[in-house]
Amino acid sequence: MTWQRRFNAALARYTGYQLKRPEKEETPPAELGTVRPPAHPGTDRLLVAPVFVICPVRSGSTLLRAMLDAHSQLHAPHELHIRRLTVGFGTKLAEHAMTELGHNRADLEHLLWDRVLHRELVRSGKPYLVDKTPANAFAYRRLATCWPDARFVFLVRHPAAIAASWYEAAPDRRTREEAAADALRYMNAVQRARKALPGPTVRYEDLTAAPERATRAVCDFLGLAWEPGMIEYGRPKVIRKGLGDWKDKIASGVVQPAREAPAGTPELLRPICEAWGYTR
Repeated sequence: MTWQRRFNAALARYTGYQLKRPEKEETPPAELGTVRPPAHPGTDRLLVAPVFVICPVRSGSTLLRAMLDAHSQLHAPHELHIRRLTVGFGTKLAEHAMTELGHNRADLEHLLWDRVLHRELVRSGKPYLVDKTPANAFAYRRLATCWPDARFVFLVRHPAAIAASWYEAAPDRRTREEAAADALRYMNAVQRARKALPGPTVRYEDLTAAPERATRAVCDFLGLAWEPGMIEYGRPKVIRKGLGDWKDKIASGVVQPAREAPAGTPELLRPICEAWGYTR
């Protein structure tokens, strides 16, 4: 741990505050060129109306993914991290050739992303793909630009519970204060996305307390009939350890009650608690 992180951890422990750079939405590098919608949607995109679950880490996204994947019309694989798939020209000649075709690097990356997801969807035999990678919250505008017909579902949980779970996932890598600050980056990104994009918000606590009602609301938004199998989803094959899945979130297909948020919400989480309607 650097001295800056030690200082920040101590500051948070004794005052409830931290020093940090102003947060801003992830900006694609200039060398990508203009990030723009497909020039010819009918030929540039194979994937139709993908669904992105925009959520923080440790928010119950594995549970929601398993429920959605149990629907006959939805394929929800493990976290895909497509925003980290990049392309390069290699030579100026290749760049000139692609420019002549009307493609910059961002366009080519979008073609790659679309092809990878479409292949996965075709192999599943279902019509709609769902991706729940939490880091997508930092690139929501680019996803909406890549797929203008994309649908977005937002998942939130009590911020103190998120922070506690994020710490418990790797207590040897971060202190509780660092876990809260790191998780807050995701929460703030989700909040920016919620303000910018349409789509329903699902609370993890509601998903566990009333799973049928919560999943019915998502199905209504997606224009799909609700299926009872969504709350009888337990199958060992849904777990993909190391790719965002956690065994404690899925137990024999039985929805587990949400844990109570720990007492004493850290001061730095209070604004996002208020924004999300968590008052205690």
